[in-house]
Amino acid sequence: MNRRLAAIVGFTSIFCVLGAGCNGDKSDPKAEAPPPLKVQRVEDRTLFQVDHPERFQLVQAVEHIATPQLQVNGTVNPDIARAVPVISIASGRVVEIDARLGDTVKKGQLLLKVQSADMSGAFSDYQKAVADEKLAQTQLDRANFLYGKGAISQNDLQIAQNAEDKAKVDVANTADKLRVLGSPTLDRPSGIVEIHAPISGVITDQQVTNAAGIAGLGAPNPFTISDLSYVWILCDVYENDLAEVRLGEKADIRLNAYPDQVFAGVIDNLYPVLDPNIRSVKVRIEVRNPGLMRPGMFVSATFHGRQQQKRAAVPATAILHLHDRDWVYVPAGGNQFRRTEVVGGDMLPGSMQEVVSGLASGQQVVSNALEFQNSAEQQ
Repeated sequence: MNRRLAAIVGFTSIFCVLGAGCNGDKSDPKAEAPPPLKVQRVEDRTLFQVDHPERFQLVQAVEHIATPQLQVNGTVNPDIARAVPVISIASGRVVEIDARLGDTVKKGQLLLKVQSADMSGAFSDYQKAVADEKLAQTQLDRANFLYGKGAISQNDLQIAQNAEDKAKVDVANTADKLRVLGSPTLDRPSGIVEIHAPISGVITDQQVTNAAGIAGLGAPNPFTISDLSYVWILCDVYENDLAEVRLGEKADIRLNAYPDQVFAGVIDNLYPVLDPNIRSVKVRIEVRNPGLMRPGMFVSATFHGRQQQKRAAVPATAILHLHDRDWVYVPAGGNQFRRTEVVGGDMLPGSMQEVVSGLASGQQVVSNALEFQNSAEQQ
């Protein structure tokens, strides 16, 4: 009996310990909840407060009418239609070169001399034709005399006349052959062929040296002369920008070597094939060359759109270039100013600068942004 009572008391004690949570103090949900979030106020880095705002002059952004522009890069190239190859009709060996790559030559100027057996053969044929013509003329004169005396028939006279006519044709043909080969004269036989410049221009290619052999009408050509009075500007325009480029419209050309000079060109051609590697189209611009453009030079071309856009314009000093961005300072009430990011555009007359975006016409800005920035940093 005592053992049973002791077991009951022990079991009851254990149950009470396990159930202390039910019969004891109740748990507090607020105590078990996570701590509340603390929100800290961060200082606005674009807001500046100054002691004497009246020291900084304010200006109002004015309206500026602009046309969209597209600027691309390109190179100067010779006009293919104005590049003329210098050819030799006769085959032979070069014995004299009177011009070099890069020289400026005039039409008819002597470029080189070639020793050719073709010229010697042509002179031989010409001299034979002249001798045959003299003989035919003598025979015709004798036939006329004999026909007048009744010694020969009219048929014999016609045969002599036909022989004279053919002899004259042979003389003319052999003389033309000499002229085509480049003979300067017909009365002095020579085996030297003189090659002259067909046009005026600059020698842009040379494929001949002293003692080299030249094949008549064969490649490569000894020289190539380019008329650089007009040149081509070849630019790459991405397909997304093709709507801004139209045939016949003008473009502004600036040379990297002479950035202060602007040359006017006309869009001459848009190539029909798109480059699949860079997704661009070649645009050809024809420009009159004042003498400064050389093939291979890098240029920048600016195309002007048709639709005009309204933009803001402020003094150039009102725009601060900081961290590769453009900023202006706008009054924010009282003695506070807010630094606002904008996109600066082209420089305008009167020391003004275009604002592409970020500022509307009529808004006020600090006229000297750099001075304001320095004063704000010192405070």
